[in-house]
Amino acid sequence: MEFAGLTTEMIVVLGLLGLTVILFATEVFRIDVSAIFILVLVGVLAQLPGLEQLADTSQLFDGLSSNAVVSIIAVMIIGAGLDKTGVMSRVASLILKYGGATEKRIIPIISGTVGVISSFMQNVGAAALFLPVVSRISIRSGLPLGRLLMPMGFCAILGGTMTMVGSSPLILLNDLTASANATLPDDAQIAPFGLFSVFPIGVCLVCVGIVYFVLFGRYVLPAAAAEDDAASAQSVKDYFHRIYGVRPDIVEVVVPENSPMVGKTYLDVMKEHHVYVMGSFHKGERIFVPLLENEIAAGCQLAVLGEKAAIQEFGEAYGLRILDQLDMFAEEFDVSKSGVAEIVVPPESRLIGKTARQLQLRKNYGLALLAILRSEVRHGPGVMTADGETEIFDVPLQSGDMFATFTRWENLEDLTHNRDFVVVTSDFPRDDVRPHKVGFAALFFAIALGLVLFSDIRLSLCLFVGAIGMVMTGVLSINEAYRAVGWNTVFLLACLIPLGVAVQNTGTATWIAEGVTGMLDGWPIWSLQAAIAILATVFTLVMSNVGATVLLVPLAVSIAVAAGGNPAVFALTVAISTSNSFLLPTHQVNALIMGPAGYRVMDFVKAGAPMTLLFLVTSLLALNFMF
Repeated sequence: MEFAGLTTEMIVVLGLLGLTVILFATEVFRIDVSAIFILVLVGVLAQLPGLEQLADTSQLFDGLSSNAVVSIIAVMIIGAGLDKTGVMSRVASLILKYGGATEKRIIPIISGTVGVISSFMQNVGAAALFLPVVSRISIRSGLPLGRLLMPMGFCAILGGTMTMVGSSPLILLNDLTASANATLPDDAQIAPFGLFSVFPIGVCLVCVGIVYFVLFGRYVLPAAAAEDDAASAQSVKDYFHRIYGVRPDIVEVVVPENSPMVGKTYLDVMKEHHVYVMGSFHKGERIFVPLLENEIAAGCQLAVLGEKAAIQEFGEAYGLRILDQLDMFAEEFDVSKSGVAEIVVPPESRLIGKTARQLQLRKNYGLALLAILRSEVRHGPGVMTADGETEIFDVPLQSGDMFATFTRWENLEDLTHNRDFVVVTSDFPRDDVRPHKVGFAALFFAIALGLVLFSDIRLSLCLFVGAIGMVMTGVLSINEAYRAVGWNTVFLLACLIPLGVAVQNTGTATWIAEGVTGMLDGWPIWSLQAAIAILATVFTLVMSNVGATVLLVPLAVSIAVAAGGNPAVFALTVAISTSNSFLLPTHQVNALIMGPAGYRVMDFVKAGAPMTLLFLVTSLLALNFMF
């Protein structure tokens, strides 16, 4: 049966395309569930008489073993391995050290770093990795979180366009063009894209994104962000602000040789000036929460917590040099490593009746006592209790007491197995970091990258050399590798591939291409390319970028061939343009940053509309300049 050039199979494919768009746009079901449903539907319909061209059911699930899908799995595992060894934390420490406290310096450093990292790992993974780092910088600099997270998130998306493994559409592109080559004449065959084929385009886009926020951030970014009041893993400054309404500073001070502080104990100086000494560095030895009774040595460097006025008074009294920013303890105070935890004394605990001094919380448990909360009585902030005579370290603990402590998360994890404590803070980072494995992680990352760059071995195999190397050397356990994989992304990608094949095999792509080129008859090729870019941008706002790529690459190739254009450029236009997702919080990265920053949809519209236009203009100019 035919109708206006349409066959029955083409009508069914168009119906499936329409259904896919509706399911993705409305999100009646989760998009990966919708993709699986479409896969099953394609397979079932292919069993009906006259619809055999929809799919070869013996190859229906081959997408799960495709080069693109396996490559994405390997990239996720490699990214998790680098994170597990603390490589990312070290990068974050450098940002904290050199970023300064001004928006125009912090935004380029954070955004540029995230952009580079997201070129080799999933952009949502890079954004999630830097989320606590940016929160930390926001607290220390006083800049609203909402003015930092959106530039970081947008550049994480843009960074995915710098390499062919930076985003799912680009990983998928070579598979789609290889499929398209089967129907293309010899002079229009599309050569496989190399790892850095898109690097100049991606660099231009990242630079434009950074410049956009540096120049116009004051106009398009929200002035303030919502506060997160969750009583969970938090920085010490957040805790004091939430409980006592004060936001203390954390600074480092240097004790000179002739300071009257030399020889005094940590407890002595804490009592006199209402500050907390949280760390000590002397002669190469870094001590986290030093013992109260220890004496302060000349030339040591102390990490001090307190209100600005108290720290200033403290420094003047002892002739201390107050540093502008954290130096030796920048990494220790990272919220991914340490923070405030709340602990309750349960009935029958051996702590009851004993004081913090007797228990030696700092020595035995690595806990720096900040406050004791008992019914309506709060002992803290400050070393002295409300009566001004008793130290909080000498308050006998009672059943039901909650005390706030500053601690490393690894110490807190140990306390969760101690029946004398009930750890109230539950969502602190629990993953053990393996810095001693950083050499193996770097080695196998370099091997994988070298194979991709300098060999003709299949991309998925190159990347899995790095992934399995990290597992075999203990950088990750195999269970951790499994958990690192975003299986929803894997199934979304694998299950949409057969629909793209059906669009191509049934002639639907050719029919749509002829219709589009008919409407745009006589238009220059650059305008057709722009139309494809705009279409891809619209599609990726209402459906996954993977889905948009699968649906539009065959169409773009057919339009290019019919109009006499370069099919490789048109296919690449689609894969690049599906990263142009800034107008709405539908992209995974935008959804990730929306809650912590308290963004509204209109915040994305306000900042995303100009970014969308800049992306279109920059990408089209770069593509045509390169090709």
